[in-house]
Amino acid sequence: MELTYLDSNSWLLDFNGCRILLDPWLVGPLVFGNSPWLFKGTRPIERPIPGDIDVILLSQGLPDHAHPPTLEQLGRSLPVVGSAGAAKVARGLGYEEVVALSQRQIYTWGDRLQIQAFPGSPIGPTTVENAYVISDLQAGTSLYYEPHGNHSSLLKDLPPIDVAIAPLVNLELPLVGPFIKGKESALELVQWIKPQYILPTAAGGDVNFEGLLVSILKASGTPEEFQDCLRERQLQTDVINPVPWTATTLSLARSMESKSS
Repeated sequence: MELTYLDSNSWLLDFNGCRILLDPWLVGPLVFGNSPWLFKGTRPIERPIPGDIDVILLSQGLPDHAHPPTLEQLGRSLPVVGSAGAAKVARGLGYEEVVALSQRQIYTWGDRLQIQAFPGSPIGPTTVENAYVISDLQAGTSLYYEPHGNHSSLLKDLPPIDVAIAPLVNLELPLVGPFIKGKESALELVQWIKPQYILPTAAGGDVNFEGLLVSILKASGTPEEFQDCLRERQLQTDVINPVPWTATTLSLARSMESKSS
């Protein structure tokens, strides 16, 4: 399994040649609600959009996960799998094959990949976006992804998952509290799914942020502190802090047969 962190929430996942572009924000600014004074993200260095993509996977319909300017640059024949909100964005941009996954539903790409949706982050009072477990059906390996630290207790019923991508730090707003929950929720996640590796997402990369929200955001925790926390509890998961835009190859010890035995 090869993972490349593309800054912010964006990842390129390579499962033995099957390539998933996950929550891509790769071109142009990141703005919510046409309000750059409130929040604006920019990239100091222009980066190429990865090629040879097989599937686009979107966890949420918000611009930092389903980023319209980036999606406009990709081929409309690529299959898009996402939450209901993300699927609506993709359809609006003219994508031809869009699959909206409800929680516990499964999408299968040929005989190579299985993507199962789980409850993820609540957005507003009625909407819950998606987390995913991605399984390589040939190698027998698996990966879990949720970008805001909202992990469903349904995961406790699954066999161990090899790799997790989740926040390891908290980002908090005054009077609101953490909207990205890393520290405690990531520890609980590790205890539930027992991954060999966990990689941080959501709070890093080569990006610049400005605006009112950024000026009052408070971050707490580091990947190094989280690794120390795991060791104190004698948990064997290794924290990998990826170098943005540099592929990380993971050698995984388990197989699907050993998980089911």
